[in-house]
Amino acid sequence: MTDAEESYIEVPLATLTEETLQAIMQDWVSRDGTDYGDVELSEEEKVAQLRAALKSGAAKIVYETTTESVRILPAEQISG
Repeated sequence: MTDAEESYIEVPLATLTEETLQAIMQDWVSRDGTDYGDVELSEEEKVAQLRAALKSGAAKIVYETTTESVRILPAEQISG
């Protein structure tokens, strides 16, 4: 495990209220540089895609201890 991987704590979806999960997803998709491919999607469509990725396990919500921030990462970037 690298130092970068050690700085992440996975946040289980079941521990988040729907309101908190929605706020995290909306914040994430509204950030500049988020790439969803060649087709421009609405924020609502991006949130729906992100929700599906989180529910399927393809993406994970993590708390980054070094920056004290919440991030969403592809599951393959998180060990364990």
